[in-house]
Amino acid sequence: MRAFILKKRGVAEITEHAPEPELKEPYGAILTPLAMAPCTSDVNTVYGTGSRKPENLILGHECVARVVEVASGVRDFRPGELVAVPAITPDWRETAIQEGNDRHAGRPFSGNALGRSIPGVFAERFAIADADTTLAHIPEGVSLKDALMCVDVVTTGFTGAESAEIRVGDTVVVLGIGAIGLMAVQGAALMGAARILAVGTRAVSVRLAKEFGANEVLSYREGDIAAQVLGRTGGIGADAVIICGGDDSALPQAIDMVRYGIGRVVNLKHFPGEGAMEIPKFSGGRGMAGKTVKLELCRGGRARIERLMKMVQYGRIQPGKLVTHELSGFDRIADGLELMRNKREDLVKVMVKP
Repeated sequence: MRAFILKKRGVAEITEHAPEPELKEPYGAILTPLAMAPCTSDVNTVYGTGSRKPENLILGHECVARVVEVASGVRDFRPGELVAVPAITPDWRETAIQEGNDRHAGRPFSGNALGRSIPGVFAERFAIADADTTLAHIPEGVSLKDALMCVDVVTTGFTGAESAEIRVGDTVVVLGIGAIGLMAVQGAALMGAARILAVGTRAVSVRLAKEFGANEVLSYREGDIAAQVLGRTGGIGADAVIICGGDDSALPQAIDMVRYGIGRVVNLKHFPGEGAMEIPKFSGGRGMAGKTVKLELCRGGRARIERLMKMVQYGRIQPGKLVTHELSGFDRIADGLELMRNKREDLVKVMVKP
């Protein structure tokens, strides 16, 4: 079958000879994709410097699919059904999940395996090990675009807002307004933030940030962001900062601009390479600032994605607006990846319909 694979570091291509997926008893399913979204994480997998990947790894972790076959123990899904496939697929039978450790149960990043350490969804057919705990029913009235955005982008952005423990009336800064940052803005607004300062410059993202709840959009081109935030908050700083983009200076900047005593910084950004992620001594109170830093991976699983799609169904969010580019044909996955790599001015997310 055809699949989009990581041939070697820096080289991703379509192959005609990928192995067929195996149905895993008793809970597995085999699916065929109907809509896929190449992601910045896929760019990092192909071109980044992360851990060694399996040979000829099938890429991809954002997908809406049709069920082809299910194993004997599957209760809630049948062949022919249309489903959303969460990007995060924990093994819900791991004991550590009962401790609340759903994303790193058993080993680091165990929930973040799809298209990274196990075969992903960019194939004519792919397997999921546990259908009932992983796949998500798509409610009536939820479009392919909306469902596709929920499997990764919405859940990641909302994870940032939730982990920041936003309270009614908070001032929140969102650093970076690509797709994840835009959903962090939306999540912060829904959780009751009174003032949301988003940071970004691309016109399409600025427009969507304001539509999703940002009061102001700040630009790095107009000076140091921490100084801008402190200036706008009377020197106090923001109640919470959610990092969704930027370079290695993003974390120290966030700590610079968040309040002493109760400030929360949540990082959703991938920091490539080796070395340290630094906390500045001064704004860190030389270790005593009372500021909280969380380094987060997004939440996944069936219940999570189905709840997010309810937010679409009942008109609370419209994440399909993030899809600025649509491509048709399985072979266009490669083009989609390059679009995400090069980030044109008018791009937020790409949807590929094979």
